[in-house]
Amino acid sequence: MDSEWLRRFAVPGGDSAAAGGTALVCFPHAGGAASAYVPLARALAPDVAVLAVQYPGRQDRRHEAPLDDIGELADALAAEVRRGTEGPYAFFGHSMGAVLAYETARRLRAAGQAGPRHLFLSGRRAPALDPSPHDRMLTDADVMAAVRRLGGTTPAVLDDPELREMVMPALRADYRAVGRYAWRPGAPLDVPIGVFVGDGDPVVTVEQAGAWRDFTTAATTLEVFQGGHFYLDRHLPAIARSVTGALAAPAGGPAARPGVRS
Repeated sequence: MDSEWLRRFAVPGGDSAAAGGTALVCFPHAGGAASAYVPLARALAPDVAVLAVQYPGRQDRRHEAPLDDIGELADALAAEVRRGTEGPYAFFGHSMGAVLAYETARRLRAAGQAGPRHLFLSGRRAPALDPSPHDRMLTDADVMAAVRRLGGTTPAVLDDPELREMVMPALRADYRAVGRYAWRPGAPLDVPIGVFVGDGDPVVTVEQAGAWRDFTTAATTLEVFQGGHFYLDRHLPAIARSVTGALAAPAGGPAARPGVRS
């Protein structure tokens, strides 16, 4: 399933997806790139293979214009998954990536496809009719302040004028995309959802993250980790265990009780 949109990383131990296991398609956060999932790919090897989404306008696609619409991105990714999927797969999305994973799954269902066997949604509140105030960025200064607060980009990148100019087009487009995103109500999915969130996340509460349970008729789990928006950088082994365990479990099992990881 390697393609213009998806990147597979060579990691120690290889992966089992080539032998029929479940592949994990990972959707980066706003301003993020496919390489953000290299650590998770290493943590999951060899049980689960990671295919990381590469949005236009960054890294090896830096000469392409970035897309600033969640719907357009989800349309393109659903088409890509339909074309290239071989064997079972699941979705993992962090922050903006969680919205994209969810909307891509909705489009696959609408097209009559089986879709992902599991959704893992991290660091993002469940959709609502009222937009999140944290998504509204009017200026570059707003975007940079938000990025600094969340900690997703090292300060050195934003402080260096040349590096900042390289990353700002993708950041602008991604924040326009989430700022314009308007959830359209519809039937819930029938896909198990695993929700991850940091207990100190400044843009999503545990309660808001837990509301993802209303977006599927299948089982939902909620795991709360100590940390902020990018809590996952400190908890990769635990997240990898949760993902591997969920994909190994029979479909339709009971929802787990919320837990807190230290």
